[in-house]
Amino acid sequence: MTVKYDKLVRDRIPEIVAARGGVAKTRVCADDEEYLARLVAKLREEVDEFDRDRNAEELADILEVIKALCLRLGFDPLEVEALRAKKEAERGAFGKRLILEEA
Repeated sequence: MTVKYDKLVRDRIPEIVAARGGVAKTRVCADDEEYLARLVAKLREEVDEFDRDRNAEELADILEVIKALCLRLGFDPLEVEALRAKKEAERGAFGKRLILEEA
């Protein structure tokens, strides 16, 4: 049985499908704009999966998409992490579970 997907997948998915006896029909994103749009859609998909399953594997998938977004947009993933750490140092993280109700 063939299933239609029309979504961005990891690079080795066609190999994995073939190893299981299937045939993966693929194409490469037409241009950088499509690739960016597909990455953003993939990020939403992975966040939705994490919201359902709440496990480390789904968080790893989110990080992989974020890494790809960094590279596509010309950001060094390590520099993005440094920005995150800087913001944490300046503004804190989310460990105190604070809800701002008024300011």
